[in-house]
Amino acid sequence: MPTVKVRNLKNKEVGDVELPDAVFGVELNEALIHSAVMNYQANGRQGTSATKTRGNVSGSGRKLWKQKGTGRARIASIRSPLWKGGGNVHGPQPRDWSYQMPKKMRRGALRSALTERLREGNLIVIEGFEFKNSKTSEFLGAIKTLGLSENKKKPTKTLIIDSLDNLNLILSSRNVEKTKVTNSFGLNIYDIIYHEKLLISKAALEELTSLLDPKRESGSTTTEGVAEGSAAKPKANKKVKAKAPAAPKKEAKKQTKKATVKEPKPKAEKSPEKEAKPKAEKVSEKESKPKAEKAPKKEAVDKASAEKAKKEATDNE
Repeated sequence: MPTVKVRNLKNKEVGDVELPDAVFGVELNEALIHSAVMNYQANGRQGTSATKTRGNVSGSGRKLWKQKGTGRARIASIRSPLWKGGGNVHGPQPRDWSYQMPKKMRRGALRSALTERLREGNLIVIEGFEFKNSKTSEFLGAIKTLGLSENKKKPTKTLIIDSLDNLNLILSSRNVEKTKVTNSFGLNIYDIIYHEKLLISKAALEELTSLLDPKRESGSTTTEGVAEGSAAKPKANKKVKAKAPAAPKKEAKKQTKKATVKEPKPKAEKSPEKEAKPKAEKVSEKESKPKAEKAPKKEAVDKASAEKAKKEATDNE
């Protein structure tokens, strides 16, 4: 774990701080830093540039001369892009240039840039930015003691990371050239690359390490919280069970209900005498009724009548 000396505004060493390797000990990844910078610049574009087409340019819509017979080139409108003052073809139109970059990639680029500034020796940890007044002269005096404004023609680009509630720091530094004040939540990759020196307060450094900790991305902290919640659930269940002794009563009620249900009465068996009587009656009725003789079939009757008619005819002859 790299250690950095903590200084005060008078450039005196006050103590040491150990920085975690997961945030300030990462390898340099230039491709990742470049993609993060391009994403930041693309998201900052307004995208309001526009040109007028032939439909937007002012001018009459009449045909200037007839199509044939003049010897000149045919023309339809004075707003043609071939003419002076005409519309523009394929010019820029308003559009949105922003695109999303994965959070893990953005945080990885910040870690890589911060570690590179630490290796260069351009990351300075300060105990606190405590100014009595909001005067620019007081701020410039503190920067001179820290050795950051030696050349007046080319002032060093400094980025100060501290809480935005520090009004004296913000008011005293806003007129200073090439200096910017931000907090740990508003830190971006472009500011780290653009500014040469980084001044971080001790409180902001703790916030920054917690924000850029890779354990947050893996979700280990959330699993711990879930495990704690699951461990706390059985305790609540035990209390609920102790407060509810009415369960055995319900079971007894159910048993009594089952006992009180009326059992179906068995059907009385029929006496054999009663069953035998109707059978005997049926048999006697069948025997008493004489069987009706079947009527002769129509076909036989017709044949007999035909034979009689033939005999009568022969007798007459």
